Amino acid sequence: MSSPSTTATQAERDARQINDDGHGVSPGEISIGVVIGRTSEFFDFFVYAIASVLVFPKLVFPYLDPLQGTLASFAIFALAFLARPVGTAIFTAVDLAYGRGARLTVALFLLGGSTAAIAFLPGHAAVGSLSAVLLALFRMGQGAAIGGSWDGLASLLALNAPKDRRGWYAMIPQLGAPLGLIVASLLFAFLIWALPAADFLDWGWRYPFCVAFAINVVALFARLRIVVTPEYARLFETRTLQPAPVGETIRREWRVIVLGAFAPLASFAMFHMVTVYPLSWVFLFTSESPVRFLLIEAVAAAFGTVAILASGRLADRYGRRNVLAGTAVAIAAFSGFAPQLLDAGEVGETAFMLVGFILLGLAFGQSSGALSASLSLARRYTGSALTADLAWLFGAGFAPMVALWLSANYGLLASGAYLLSGAIATLAALWLNRDLGRQEQG
Repeated sequence: MSSPSTTATQAERDARQINDDGHGVSPGEISIGVVIGRTSEFFDFFVYAIASVLVFPKLVFPYLDPLQGTLASFAIFALAFLARPVGTAIFTAVDLAYGRGARLTVALFLLGGSTAAIAFLPGHAAVGSLSAVLLALFRMGQGAAIGGSWDGLASLLALNAPKDRRGWYAMIPQLGAPLGLIVASLLFAFLIWALPAADFLDWGWRYPFCVAFAINVVALFARLRIVVTPEYARLFETRTLQPAPVGETIRREWRVIVLGAFAPLASFAMFHMVTVYPLSWVFLFTSESPVRFLLIEAVAAAFGTVAILASGRLADRYGRRNVLAGTAVAIAAFSGFAPQLLDAGEVGETAFMLVGFILLGLAFGQSSGALSASLSLARRYTGSALTADLAWLFGAGFAPMVALWLSANYGLLASGAYLLSGAIATLAALWLNRDLGRQEQG
C-alpha cells in the first residue's frame, strides 16, 4: 500500500513543509476540520433541497402541474445519491495516484463548479427540455463530488477519541447538518420576504448557490490546511487510514458495508422527513407561507443541534448501540401518528417539526460510522466512504419523492410507512451486528 510520501503531489509535499510547526494533533483540532467540512457540504445540500421545492418545479417543469413538477424535481434531487458511490470510486483512484490533497481539491472544485453552474441554470422557457438535462448533469456532478470529498477526518477523529468519550466525538461530524440547514433556511426566507415573487423566481433564488460556492472555496482551504500538515499525514499513515481499491474493499468488507449502510437508516429516513418533505407538503397543500415554514425549520434545527449534543452524552453513558436502537423505536412510534400533524394547522406543523428534529438529533448524532470500527484498519478509509454513500442512498435519496407521492395518493399517514421501514432496517442491522455492543464494552 502506498504511503502519503509516495502518493502525494509536489504541491502537497510543499504544503506539509510550510505547515510543519511540530505541534501535536488533538481530537479537538480534528473536530474543527470535520465541522467546517460538514457544514459547508450540508449548506450546499440544503440550498439545493429548498430550491427543489420552491424553484425548480416552476423554472424547469412549468408544463407539469405543481405536484408532478415537484415529484420530477425530487427525481433529479435523488440523482446525487446515485452518483455518490461512483464519485467515491473515481476519487479513490485519484487518491491512490496523487494523494489525499489532490482528491479533496478536485472534488471540492467539482462541487463548487456544479453548484455555481446551477446558479446560472436557464429555465424551460429559454431552452426547453435542455433545462432539465442540465440540472440533472449538475446534480450528478454535486453527488460525485460529495462522494469524492471524503477526507477521512471523521474516521481519524473516531480513532483518536478517548475511549470514554467515543459517543461525544461521534456526534461532532453530524453538527454540520442542522447548522447548514439553519443558514440555508434563513437565507431563503430572507430572499422570499424581501423580493417580489417574480424577482425571486427570476434571479433571487440564484444568490444562495453563489454563496454556497464561496463557502465551499473557503472550506476547501480550511480542510487542506489540516489534511496536508505533517502531523496529520503521520496520523493517517500510522493509523493506516490510506485509500484501498474499491473492488478489494467491497470484496473483503461487504458484510460490514451492507450492515453499516442499514444501521443508520432510521435517522437518514427521518432526515428528509423533517427537512425536505414537509416543506413540499406545506407548500403544495396548505396556504402556509414558505417564509414562516422556513423559519420554523430553522428554529426546529436549533433544537436538533441541542439533541445531537445530547446524543453524545447519552451514547457515552448507555452505549451507541442502545441509543441507535432506542431512537429507532421512537422513530417507529413517531411514524404512526406524526405525519398527520402537518395537516393540523400551524400548531400541528410546529409540533411535528420540533418533535421530529429532537428525535432526528438523538438518532442522527450517533449514525455517523456506526459500524466503522468493524472495518479493518487497512480498508476503513475507503470502506467508511462507501458505507456512508449507501446509507444516504438507501435511507434518504428517494425519501422526499416517495413520501410526497404516498401522501398525495394515500394520505399523510402513508408517508409514515417510509419512516417505519427505516426504523425496522436499523433494528435488524443492529441485531445482526451485535459486535457494536461488545466493542463499546471492550
